[in-house]
Amino acid sequence: MWYFLIKQADLETAQYQHLQRQASLTEVETFNEPYENWYIFTVEKESYTSFMDALDRQGIAYDLSANRPTRSELLERMR
Repeated sequence: MWYFLIKQADLETAQYQHLQRQASLTEVETFNEPYENWYIFTVEKESYTSFMDALDRQGIAYDLSANRPTRSELLERMR
């Protein structure tokens, strides 16, 4: 599994819905101000390339992880 991390503010609703259909699982990690909320799209190995291509074609910034980051790891990225 691969985990694509995208800031919630970086996606429009239509983009989110399209990516959600392609992912195996979509989670939202919510944080209080001043931190941003994150979408975590879980993608199976076989779909990794097409998912990444879709993000790149739309110019969507993302972080990629082979392991699902914990809430504290996401928070640390924002500090």
